Order: sequence, then C-alpha cells, then structure tokens
Amino acid sequence: MYRRPLQSAFRAAISACPGGRSALGKVTEQEACLTKALVACHVTGAETPARTQSRALHSTRQLCTVKQTPQASEEEVGAFTKLIEAMGFTGPLKYNKWKIKIAALRMYTCCVERINYDEFFEKCSLPDTLNSWFLVAQLHVWMCLVRMRQEGREGKYMCRYIVHSMWEDVEQRSKIMGIDAIHRKESMRAMTETFYAAIFGYDEGILSDDCVLAAALWRNLFNRQCEDPRQLELMVEYVRKQMQFVDALDGEDLLLTGEVKWRPLVEENAQSILKVATPTYNDAGL
Repeated sequence: MYRRPLQSAFRAAISACPGGRSALGKVTEQEACLTKALVACHVTGAETPARTQSRALHSTRQLCTVKQTPQASEEEVGAFTKLIEAMGFTGPLKYNKWKIKIAALRMYTCCVERINYDEFFEKCSLPDTLNSWFLVAQLHVWMCLVRMRQEGREGKYMCRYIVHSMWEDVEQRSKIMGIDAIHRKESMRAMTETFYAAIFGYDEGILSDDCVLAAALWRNLFNRQCEDPRQLELMVEYVRKQMQFVDALDGEDLLLTGEVKWRPLVEENAQSILKVATPTYNDAGL
C-alpha cells in the first residue's frame, strides 16, 4: 500500500499544463569492522560472478569525484536578481518555472516507479516497511539532487521541488496507511532528520573512497544493522555505477523532461551502462 506511486497527483499536474496530455504520452565502533570486512572482501576476490563482471567499470580512484568533466562556469546574474534571491524569491530562469516543476515531479516519480523495491528488500535484507521504502527512495532522490545541482540556478530550483514532491508523497502514503495525525507528524520529523543526515553522509561518501561510502550506506540505508559485507559491497557498486550513468545524461534534457531510467541493482551486462538513452520532449519542453 505504501509503495503506490502518486499517479493521480502526477496526472493532475500534467493535465493542468497546456499540452500536458500529449506530453504524458511521450514521456511515460561496528562500523570499522564492517569497512575492514569490505576491504577484505575486495582483496580475497569473494564476489559473485554478476558483480565481478561489472567490477571493471567501477574503480574507487577513478570515481571518487561525482563528475570529472569540466564544470560550466557559474551563471552571471544582475544585482537585482541577487537581491530578490537573497530575500528568498527566485529570479528569472532559463526555462519556464512551471516546466521545471513538472520535470521535478516526473523525476521524483522515476525514483518511486522505476525502482524494484522488492529486490532491494531481498538483496539487502531490509524489512518490508514504510521506513525501508523511504530509505531506498531517499537514496535515489539524493542521486538526482547531486546531478541537478550541477545545472546552475535552474537545477537548484528543480531540486527544491524534487524534495517537495517527496515529502508530499510520504505524507500521502502515511495517510493511506491510516497513521493518525500525531504519529504522522512525529514520523515526518524523524524522516526529515534522517534525510538531511543521509544527504550529508552520502555526499561525503561519493567524494571519498569505497570505505567511506560503505559506512554512509551502513548508517543510513541499513540503519546500522547490516552484518554481511557483501551487501555493502553490492550497494557501493550500485551507487557508483548509478552516479556514473546519471552523470552522463544531458542536463538540458533532465531540466525539460525529468526522465531518469535507473540501472538494475544487479547488472547483467556491465557494458550497457555506457549506452545512454536520449529522452524526447516536445516544443513546449514536456
């Protein structure tokens, strides 16, 4: 029940936008022990054949930064734009704000509709609960935020609405589950603290080596309850390859469509990660 996507909200937002229906058709100190065990697993080569195949693509030294391509220079804005943004408002953007909001909602929908949560629960030994769903969802939302923050002011504006869509979704799912208002408010507060702590940990992990990233996943995704280093290894590889894949997507396409097709948890063909599908959108940017 808690894993039902916000299809009605998504359709409503699309319908409210001119040409939305046609567009919708087009773009439908245990921690130290665990990290040592992870390193030992790498040294001994104890890994499954499927992950061994994808191992050639993921090297810590090559992927310790999120994006190694030259970054675009910071957009020059006028004094008035800086003033109104300092006051909490958003100045003029390259694309229409409504289009960016729709793309943000679509990108968040990709985080909840295009993920096989049952596979994550099985491979990572997570309980099938609302909290486990949220922990997996926030990992993918974080990867989207990392990618969109590279797109200047438009990307940062889009990040705000990705996070907004996530909290609206979590609250709606809590209501569907019959959680009363008092407990729902307490749960939302706890999830908010968890989310921002996770973002800080994942940011540090993606910019560091595999041990730091594994520690962040152990604390946040596994809730400090993972005792199998192979599960940590699997998730470290998943995050690395996913960030490599999302990083290769065109920034303007993401701003206009919000389309993200995630790589599977266990990659059957490791070389397929190098083939990035280009999304399509109409003249209205949808």
